[in-house]
Amino acid sequence: MINVDFLVIGQGISGSFVSWYLQKGGSSFMVVDKADPFSSSRVAAGIINPVTGRRIVQTWMIDTLLGFALNAYTELGTALDLKAITQKDIVDFFPAPQMLQAFLKRFEEDPAYLSLPLAKDTYAPHFNYDFGYGEISPCYAVNIAEILPAWRKKLNDRNQLMEDHFDPEQLNITRDGLRYRGITAQMIIFCDGALAADNPWFSKLPFAYNKGEALLIKQEALPTDKIFKKGMNIVPAPEGLFWVGSSYEWNFTNALPSEIFRQKTIGLLKHWLKEPFEVVDHLASVRPATIERRPFVGIHPHHPQLAILNGMGTKGCSLAPFFADQLVNHLTKNTPILKEADIKRFSRILGL
Repeated sequence: MINVDFLVIGQGISGSFVSWYLQKGGSSFMVVDKADPFSSSRVAAGIINPVTGRRIVQTWMIDTLLGFALNAYTELGTALDLKAITQKDIVDFFPAPQMLQAFLKRFEEDPAYLSLPLAKDTYAPHFNYDFGYGEISPCYAVNIAEILPAWRKKLNDRNQLMEDHFDPEQLNITRDGLRYRGITAQMIIFCDGALAADNPWFSKLPFAYNKGEALLIKQEALPTDKIFKKGMNIVPAPEGLFWVGSSYEWNFTNALPSEIFRQKTIGLLKHWLKEPFEVVDHLASVRPATIERRPFVGIHPHHPQLAILNGMGTKGCSLAPFFADQLVNHLTKNTPILKEADIKRFSRILGL
């Protein structure tokens, strides 16, 4: 029998940071995860962008999240001996005159994170753009492709990983803790992403699952020091590739890559890029977003042995480090969780 303080379900970006902070704090734990190459964390581009939407408004809590994320990824990267985060500002090409006017209006009202280029033809050798561009800074690209397997290897080397799908029917909740297969623990922390739909304790939370798709392309002439945006993002990726995406489908029948997205994105790229490119791969996954666009963090209001960190949506790379730290501190030091994120707000729903 293995005895630990915490059982962590999932090793996406949320589960990785929860286990990282547990490790830093000296708590014992075991992570249960069956590596899914198409989980939302493993398919995501890893962008941290301080503004969002057609109105170019600042994202929730971004002034706090940016600095925290930069420090968190830098520290984790040092421990893993890799470059975990890189500043890659966004070059935002305006697809229509209305978007140019929206950017100029926002820049005039609040120029934080926004700037206008001194030279409008800087990227003309590579891109077609008729209405100019603005820049968003600072933005960051998180090296998820290397972080997750590197941390997984650390867990495996320390015998802190059970490589298997979590089976809720084998979880036995006791008065003073829980048992799962050959493991006893004081608490279990669910960082199970879209699999929360099948979680009998948290599935009633108001998730808003959506499907995202992306292409990986090879294009040797494109600059790699920026992220480029025009309806979709082109993000430098490892091995000289570029991630192109992503879509947002709210009504979908499966999580598989679709030919409609592939052809639409190839058509967009042919109009946008001046040089030829090669499609190397096509990715798809389901994101665990939430109806109110706030994460789910905290202890189950009716089962004190159960906790959750989920619902990060498209902002997982900025939200996960901050709220993983909040959750671990809450569980080990009884510090508060931000009210807007604490699942106590769903006590009635979770009690049904």
